[in-house]
Amino acid sequence: MSVRVVTPGLLSTVQDLGRTGSRHMGVGCSGALDAYSHTIANLLVGNRPDSATLEITLAGPRLHFGQAARIAICGADIDAHVGKIAIPGWRPILLPAGSVLALGACRRGARAYLAVAGGGLAVPEVLNSTSTDLRGGFGGFQGRALIAHDELDIGPSTDHVADVHITPWWVDPTPVLDFDAPTIVRVLPGRDATVPQDGVFAHHWRIANASDRQGLRLEGAALQLAETFERVSAPVVPGAIQLPADGLPIILMADAQTHGGYPVIGHVIRADWPRLAHLRPGDTLQFQACTQMQARQARLDQAQQLARLALAIAVRHGT
Repeated sequence: MSVRVVTPGLLSTVQDLGRTGSRHMGVGCSGALDAYSHTIANLLVGNRPDSATLEITLAGPRLHFGQAARIAICGADIDAHVGKIAIPGWRPILLPAGSVLALGACRRGARAYLAVAGGGLAVPEVLNSTSTDLRGGFGGFQGRALIAHDELDIGPSTDHVADVHITPWWVDPTPVLDFDAPTIVRVLPGRDATVPQDGVFAHHWRIANASDRQGLRLEGAALQLAETFERVSAPVVPGAIQLPADGLPIILMADAQTHGGYPVIGHVIRADWPRLAHLRPGDTLQFQACTQMQARQARLDQAQQLARLALAIAVRHGT
């Protein structure tokens, strides 16, 4: 069975937890920018955490479900309806066959994740991943964002309902995602420690319009390198904070290149990547210095929280 795309939304792509083991060939990671929300959406419908979901950016698609389906929407606070019924996030939802799920604007946050039970969206694996690499034009659904009339295959449904059923329990996304709190991201030192640290951490940075899945471009008071010699291109990874010649940092995201010649002045810790995924043009963030030990503990705390949620969800499902 399949889900038909009626209207595609602004940028809707199939993503999993990313493509690993291919950076030596110049192939980036891709994958869900907010892996936390992606994972919980899958757990809520009974999928494996790395099953393919639909990543929806800023404004979502309208999707026709030819069969009954169990879905979950996590991440951004997005306007979602089936007919006149508002569909809340962070919980399982049962849809009857023939439902049209209308996903509108993200009211808070930038990206929402739609998981469908039955093993996720069924697309071919490329280099051991179902994620869409937009820069390379491969993976996901034909290597691109969805367009009208696309048909996404899904697994057979064991749910048979005549009406929309909204589960009365839900998952609380805080403290990992709190759209009411200022965005503070923790940063480890980079390999090019030639920038005055008070300039990095003392200011608020604004997200520029040119930001995308490759990188968040920041606007604010330009930083000056103490040493301006040309650097040899070197490997870079998502989370790296590059400083180009104009002095305005770029935070590399999941679709980032594998090598770069700009100085790297820091690395956003992995536990804070979900917060980066929800920054929109005009939003602000502030950097906070972090140690390796603090970064490891933050990552461990997040993993433990996911493990506790997985157990709680399994109990709710009776598995």
